[in-house]
Amino acid sequence: MKRKFNSLVLSGAVLAATLSSLSGCVPLVVGGAVMTGLVATDRRTAGAQVEDEGIELKVGSAVRKDLGDAVHLNVTSFNRRVLLTGEVRSAADKERAEKLAQSQENVQSVINDLAVGPASSFSQRSKDTVTTSQIKAAFVDAKDLQVNAFKVLTERGIVYLMGRVTPREAKRASDIVRTIGGVTKVVRVFEEISEEELQRLSQPPMNK
Repeated sequence: MKRKFNSLVLSGAVLAATLSSLSGCVPLVVGGAVMTGLVATDRRTAGAQVEDEGIELKVGSAVRKDLGDAVHLNVTSFNRRVLLTGEVRSAADKERAEKLAQSQENVQSVINDLAVGPASSFSQRSKDTVTTSQIKAAFVDAKDLQVNAFKVLTERGIVYLMGRVTPREAKRASDIVRTIGGVTKVVRVFEEISEEELQRLSQPPMNK
C-alpha cells in the first residue's frame, strides 16, 4: 500500500509541477483529487505571498525586456529575497540582471546564481522538472516535513531550497534531496526560525 501511495504521490507531483510551469500555481493533485490535508499552510503571511508573486512578475518582466533573448531566466521570491537562476550570455548580462532585480520595488536582497553560458536544453529542463517533482513527493512521504514550507527549484541538476524553516528541517530536507538521482548540488537559501516559532506557526488560528 505504501509503495502504491508513493507512486500516486509522485505521479501527481509530476503533473502539478508541469502545470505550474504553465499556469504559475496549482494545488498538488493525486489520483485526480486535490490534496489539502497533506500540505501545511505557507509560513509567510498572505500579504507576503502576494507581494512575492508581484516581485517575481516585475523582476522577470524588467530583465526580459532589457536583455531579451540574452537570458533564460527564472525568478523566485520568498519574503522579498529574490533568487535569479538560469543562463545569460555574458558576465555583463549577469550583472545587469542583478541590478534590474535589485531596483524593483519591495525587493530586499538578490541572490544571483545565473550561469554564464548557453541556455539549457528542453531535455535538461524536463529532467529538472521531474527532479523537483520527486523532491516534493519525497518531502510529503517524509512525514516530518511540511512540503508547503519549502520552495523547490532545479536548474541543470542544481537544487535550490527556499523557505522559513528550522535548522532541523533544513538538514532533513537537504539530506532527502541528496538521495534523489540526478542532483548535482544543493543550494540552501533559507530563512531560519526556531522550533518555538515553528510551533507557534503550526497552531490553528483562534476564533475571535
